[in-house]
Amino acid sequence: MKKTISLTLCAMLISLALALSYAERFIPLQMLIPLPGIKLGLANIVTLTALYLLGAKSAFTILILRCFLGSLFGGGITGFLFSLCGGLLSMTVMTLVRRLSCFSVYGVSILGAAAHNIGQIAVAILLMRSVYIGAYLPYLLVVALFTGFATGGACAGILKILLRLRYHRSGSV
Repeated sequence: MKKTISLTLCAMLISLALALSYAERFIPLQMLIPLPGIKLGLANIVTLTALYLLGAKSAFTILILRCFLGSLFGGGITGFLFSLCGGLLSMTVMTLVRRLSCFSVYGVSILGAAAHNIGQIAVAILLMRSVYIGAYLPYLLVVALFTGFATGGACAGILKILLRLRYHRSGSV
């Protein structure tokens, strides 16, 4: 029974991450930040929350399936490579940093956002065979401070609500 609940929860989180990733395409962020490829990373809220609630194994599974399904629904192979490489590096960093008590969910998220950008720049350098693309990284890292903070804040809010619900259900206040 517990395995069925866990599988169902992961499927729901993958669906939510896909929906957020798709919805994000309609947010005109380039009007505020005129840098190509900048995204809020709304689907990362789901991944980060899964890391805290379900652990690294489930979070990695959700991430990989979201990247794969997202590429099937419109990202293509190049989008898949960027998303997967950035996501795997991000998740690895967040999994490792989460174990350190000096980082809150905000710090974990910001470092994950930075790692995601580093992974994507690495893919771009390999695909385009030009190291000059690396010059774009400092701009992405500045944006990662803000997007990572926002993602961390959303995750912190979700975790706080779930914690309240858990105490409410158990009868504790």
